Parts: sequence; structure tokens; C-alpha cells
Amino acid sequence: MLTILGFVMIATFLVLIMMKKMSPMAALVLIPALFCILVGQGAHLGDYVLKGIGDLAPTAAMLMFAIIYFGVMIDVGLFDPVVRGILKFCKADPVRVVLGTALLAAIVSLDGDGSTTFMITVSALYPLYKRLKMSLVVMTGVAATANGVMNTLPWGGPTARAATALKLDAGDIFVPMIPALAVGLVAVFALAYVLGRRERKRLGVLTLGDTRLVTEAADANETEQILVGAGAGGAGGTAAGTRRGTGGAGTDADGDADAATGSGGPADDDGLQVLDPRRATLRPKLYWFNAALTIALLTLLILQVMPIPVLFLLGAALALTVNFPHMKDQKARVAAHAENVLNVSGMVFAAAVFTGVLTGTGMVEHMARWLVSGIPDALGPHMGIVTGVLSIPLTYFMSNDGFYFGIVPILAEAGAAHGVAPVEIARASLVGQALHMSSPLVPAVYVLVGMAKVEFGDHTKFTVKWAALTSLVVMGAGVLFGIL
Repeated sequence: MLTILGFVMIATFLVLIMMKKMSPMAALVLIPALFCILVGQGAHLGDYVLKGIGDLAPTAAMLMFAIIYFGVMIDVGLFDPVVRGILKFCKADPVRVVLGTALLAAIVSLDGDGSTTFMITVSALYPLYKRLKMSLVVMTGVAATANGVMNTLPWGGPTARAATALKLDAGDIFVPMIPALAVGLVAVFALAYVLGRRERKRLGVLTLGDTRLVTEAADANETEQILVGAGAGGAGGTAAGTRRGTGGAGTDADGDADAATGSGGPADDDGLQVLDPRRATLRPKLYWFNAALTIALLTLLILQVMPIPVLFLLGAALALTVNFPHMKDQKARVAAHAENVLNVSGMVFAAAVFTGVLTGTGMVEHMARWLVSGIPDALGPHMGIVTGVLSIPLTYFMSNDGFYFGIVPILAEAGAAHGVAPVEIARASLVGQALHMSSPLVPAVYVLVGMAKVEFGDHTKFTVKWAALTSLVVMGAGVLFGIL
């Protein structure tokens, strides 16, 4: 009964948010509360929720101060050179913009933190997507999938969890998987190219009225803007800003109606000043201090010198104090990022209700054991492939902790009975990470959709199929190369 109710609860949650019948925050709280009562454990709901909140509180704290830290770094211009380079590559071509999204997300993912990746990627590219009227779910989908593939780095989390759960060396798990993961990353760029072509077809041919896109010489006083001409059949761009020719609504890259097409007037300027070379928050004299501070912070994160929330707390406090020594300015910077902080931390604590009930009622354990018991004996010698297949849905419906510490040891034990080495099971367990990063149980995804102003249901509906396909590509490459 717990097995059935567990699957029904997850399905109910996904259907309601994708149909936009409930907000993700409300669904994460009310649906598990209802099912907790249905299984006859309503009296323990408070305990389950508090346990879930206790487990996720460090994550919420980390995200809160990570948002403030990287928000300040964006404010002061630390990432402007990287963004300029990506935007210069992108120009006004939707194909290049989507490829640039995948490239930037992959590069920033090297720090092993999804929230960092999404904050920088969205802050850099959101203005360009808005200027060109491109589908924002394309940006969130590509960024999440690229980050998911890169999330398998030893310091990213899943590999370390698999190594800990099976008492293996993280290097023995990760290094042989590099060829398969590289193929997965190539698949992400291929996906970005295809989605970019679809966006180009939808929007028509766009041209830049001024190719001096984002740079301003130190000794010049020129104001540089993105001036975009119209697509086929539209009026040309003007110095008033981005303009598009008249026309009806188009469709987004998923085939859904998209009413974002303009009527010839200036585009919505919401959030388009992220690279304003004259913004008051820039601190060019402190550039190398901020760069050194960020490198030091990322190094300490990788070395795990202190808990991640503590490092971000210290980093945020130091960044605010040095860059904005006046209390009034510090308050202004915190207030500027308060909306993101509140949205993300709220979603994390709401997700704590969902995970707390799933774990506390025993639904997760019953679901896992049911899945493992359903594996035919004939598949025993192929437990590596079985683990790879199971990792795709299980890491979506479960937290990484639940999967790697609860399910992977069971799969390893079943594999050992058929002569499959635990290290093969550990490698196969990484396959599903491309999809995992869009799971409603991953706090960082709320940073992504929140900053991109995309509905979580829209992101889910668009991304799941592409991310699952990418995971299957990784698994196929692993089998082809004899890794799994």
C-alpha cells in the first residue's frame, strides 16, 4: 500500500504543477500532508516535517548566502568579461545564443554548485533572451541539462555519495566514466544546436544594428546597446532599443503558443541592465580582490575545508563589507537580492515537507524495494545497465542522499550476487544526473526558474524529455565503451 501511495503522491504532484492547478510551493506542502493522513500517519506529520526541514536547513542557508555572494559579484562586475565574451559569440543568432547557454553553464558548473551555475548563466543571458524574444524555457532546459552532466564531478556531490555509500575511491568511479560523460556533454551541445535552429526558424533572421555589443573602452564615453533589427517581414531596428516587426503570436521551442512577439515597439526592458557599463554598483578597482576572493572560496569549497553554508556565509559577509563599506549600501544590495533569497529558501523548506513525508512514512523504502525486487534474475549479470536505467527516474523522484545511501547499496548487493563489481554499479548510478538537476527535490532548480521568471511546470514539461534522452546517451556511451 505504501508503495502505491508513494507513486500516486509523486504523480499527483507532477500532474498538478504541470497543469498549473497549484503552485509548486503549495503542492510541495499540501499534497504530502494529505497523503500522510491517508496512510494513517497524520499524527506524525509534524515530526516528519521538522525532520525534513532539519535535513535541508543547511542547504537553504547555503543557497541564501550563495545568492547574496554571487549577486554581489555580479553587481560589482566580476563576471562581466566572461559574459562579454559569451555575448560577443552569441550576437543576435538564436543558435549561437542557445549554444552559448550550454557553454556558459558547462564552464561555471566546474565549481560543483548548481545554484552558482544557474545564477551566473541566467544573469548573463536573460537580457539577451528577452531582447530577442527567445523562449526562456529553452534557456532553463539547456542550462539544467548541461549542469546535470557536469554535476558528476567528484566534488559535485553524486560521485562522492556513491563512493561513500559503497566505500570506494571517488577517482575509481569518475575517471573511467569521463568518455561517457564527454559524449553526454556533446549531446547537450547537439541539443542546444537543434533547439537554437527551432528558435531561429520561429523568430526569423535577426541582425545586429550595432555589433559593439557589450564592451566599452576604458577611455571612451560611448553608450553601447544591443540594437536588433526585425525578422523577415518586419521593420528594422532603431536606436530606441530592440524592435521587432509586426506579426502574430508564434510558438516556443516546445510547440506551445508564445505571445511574446512584439508589435513593433521597444522590447520589455525588465532585467536588461545587467551589463550596463555605467551601473553604480561596479567596483573596477576591486576587480582583482573579488576575483581572488571567489577563487579562494571555490578552492575551499572543493577542498571541503569547512561546511559549504559556513563558507558562503563568510564569503558574503566579506564581499559586502569590502565592496560596500557603508551600511546603507549593504542594506540596498541585500534588499536587491531579497526576492530571490525568499523564493528559493521558501521552496527549499516546502520541499522539506515532501521529502520528510516520503522518508518518514517509509514510502521511499517501499518503492525502492519494490523496484529492486521486480528485477528478473536473468538481468542479474547486467546489473550495471539496470542500475543506469533505474537511476534516471529514481534520481528524479528522490533526493541524491536517498538514492545513493538507500538504493545504490541494495543494487550493489544484488549485482555482487551475479559477479558485478560495486564500482560498476557506482558508475552506472551517475547516469541519471542530467535529469536529476530538474527534479522538484533539487533546491537549485528553483534558483534557475525563479531568476528566469519561468513557471516550474513549464520548465518540467519542456526539459524532462530532453534531459532523460541525454541520460540515455550517457548510458549508451558507457555500454559502448565497456564502462558499464
